[in-house]
Amino acid sequence: MGDYDEDTAFLGQTGPYFWTTFFLLNTIFVSTGFNGLYIVFVGAAPKHHCLIPDVNLTDEWRDAIIPVTIVDDAEVQSQCSRYKLDVVRNLSTEGLVPGRDVNITNLEQERCLDGWTYSKDIYQSTIVTEWDLVCDNQWKVPFASSTLFVGYLVGSLISGQLSDRYGRKKVVFISLGAQCLSVLLQSFSHSWRMFCIMFLFVGASQISIYISAFVLGTEVLSKTMRVLFTTLGAFLFYCIGYMTLPWIAYGIREWRTLLAVLSATSVVYIPLWWFIPESPRWLITQGRVEEAEPIVRDAARRNKVEAPAIIFKESELQEMSPSRTYTMLDILKSKNIRCITLMCLILWMAINIGYFGLSLNTSNLSGNPFMNCFLSATAEVPAYVVSTWLLKKCPRRVLLSSFLVIGGGVLLLIQFIPDTLQHVALALEMTGKFGFTMAFSIVYIYTAEIYPTVLRNVGMGMCSSAARIGSITAPYVIYLGTYNKVLPYILMGSLTIASSVVNLFLPETLHKDLPETVEQMQECQGVCSGAKKEKHVENGAMGNLPVQHEAKSDVQTLTL
Repeated sequence: MGDYDEDTAFLGQTGPYFWTTFFLLNTIFVSTGFNGLYIVFVGAAPKHHCLIPDVNLTDEWRDAIIPVTIVDDAEVQSQCSRYKLDVVRNLSTEGLVPGRDVNITNLEQERCLDGWTYSKDIYQSTIVTEWDLVCDNQWKVPFASSTLFVGYLVGSLISGQLSDRYGRKKVVFISLGAQCLSVLLQSFSHSWRMFCIMFLFVGASQISIYISAFVLGTEVLSKTMRVLFTTLGAFLFYCIGYMTLPWIAYGIREWRTLLAVLSATSVVYIPLWWFIPESPRWLITQGRVEEAEPIVRDAARRNKVEAPAIIFKESELQEMSPSRTYTMLDILKSKNIRCITLMCLILWMAINIGYFGLSLNTSNLSGNPFMNCFLSATAEVPAYVVSTWLLKKCPRRVLLSSFLVIGGGVLLLIQFIPDTLQHVALALEMTGKFGFTMAFSIVYIYTAEIYPTVLRNVGMGMCSSAARIGSITAPYVIYLGTYNKVLPYILMGSLTIASSVVNLFLPETLHKDLPETVEQMQECQGVCSGAKKEKHVENGAMGNLPVQHEAKSDVQTLTL
């Protein structure tokens, strides 16, 4: 295929068509923002203690029947046990007074046999209060969160293949419909198992929306608009949705209603079907030039430029000669690539554990959970803006390690902040979120620049899978806070600092040409330096491969 950018250069780099498509596509990312982390509110655990049935107890014994325990140097009511009801009822009937006539600490305790009583100061209902996901069942909340990220893994594996076969636009809108239906059905869940199953479909449809819309934007927009779309547009509009979520949750404190409302928001995207075009690039690769040309001519009309009589020359539409397909086995053949890939996998996993760990932890922070979530989302906005500017000037290796140290370092410091300085601890947590978001945006571009074109899609795919494993692990890292509130911070902080050291062994890519072949790929530093790059095709054929089409390379990089 000829150079699409050259064939459509007459459209210009900006104009009404490009700006309209830019904003319409970006509005889709808003839905991924407020549908991605609603588990923060839906799965929140309000204050609770054992339910005391309506039996004949004096007020003194009704107040004293719940044991008092010490948690973080503070006295709190036990959440999972009570003094044995039969014993307390007999003592109450005898007219004895707790503390004066009876030493209650010597009384026998029992589990919450009649269920729990939940505070409604913040939430009217959550899945925790609905299905008593506390005490012995407390593990079910992080498990539910993990099913979303398992869905991410499944969706990221199949969405690319579906969009390659059926088209970017169709997959975007089918995924929007699937997300709407999945969230709606989830709001009618009659059990925790059904909730988890539907959450998996929510995750698969959501990541499919993100990836397919991302690819559609990179293929439809001009080169100038494409840069703005991939560096700021998609991320910032995701943040808008993320920042909107806590205010919706603030107004709707009942989890079923909240999910129904979030589901209904997808309906507003239906009219966009008639305004967002299919990717002309994809249509041409499918041999459907007669469908691609009217889209380009409509773009010319809206940009008020004249289209040539023949846009795509017949000679340029010949298929490229088939080239070798590369797999994960090719990565294993070279010591240099193995080392680089292993370090990239560690980086992606650590960053995702930290990013999603902090995002999911907002409901556990001191203070208002809705404001904490909003601040966590707001911390991402300057991170995306600053990272876009720094990537133009600064070495990737130093930049990424610096923000990993910032993100991990403040997490290690939080444990030393006394409870009386809650605002300081919150500020440090938001600083950590800023550092992880910076690292999150940098590692995407850095990894794509390291791998050669022939292995970039495979390498990014492996890193994306590692990222999903990290995000699946994140809820369980936060779950450790039920045993000791500083454990999640120690684990995330230590893992992040270690990954910042690993990052120093990767090659620098600033001002370097993107490698096309394995031979052109840089060597990693230190333990793997000097590793001889092995040839992957006979007679050095790979060194003579033609440079692939720039847009195609961009799409290969960004689809994962």
